[in-house]
Amino acid sequence: MTTKVELNCGVVWVHDRILINEMNEGALLDVETNRKILQIGTDSFGGNFFGYISHRIHSYAVNPMVYRESAEHPQLKAIAVVSENALTRQTARVERQFYTDKNSFEIFSTLEEAEAWMTEQLNTYSKEKSLKG
Repeated sequence: MTTKVELNCGVVWVHDRILINEMNEGALLDVETNRKILQIGTDSFGGNFFGYISHRIHSYAVNPMVYRESAEHPQLKAIAVVSENALTRQTARVERQFYTDKNSFEIFSTLEEAEAWMTEQLNTYSKEKSLKG
């Protein structure tokens, strides 16, 4: 089941342990907005871990400090950025430098690729966690 959560600056889709964020044209993803999005994940998935996909359909600004805060969130296990635009993907490569766990931050051209990768990341984490007890 997919749930749509509307924010002033865009939409967050909640689906199967994944948040998919689509910001409005010209919006700013700042620390306060990021906290709201992370809270949606916490509320939606309870104590379970989840992933975040930034579906960049529109052009908008990102405060890179959101990645430092996101890296510290105990339930957020992976981030993906999706854009068909090569320049937007290049910008995301710079943003990735602000995320402390670079192995769990990937960039894709299609939402389908990102969702498949995210599901794999979350499944791998789930298996590792269950082996640890």
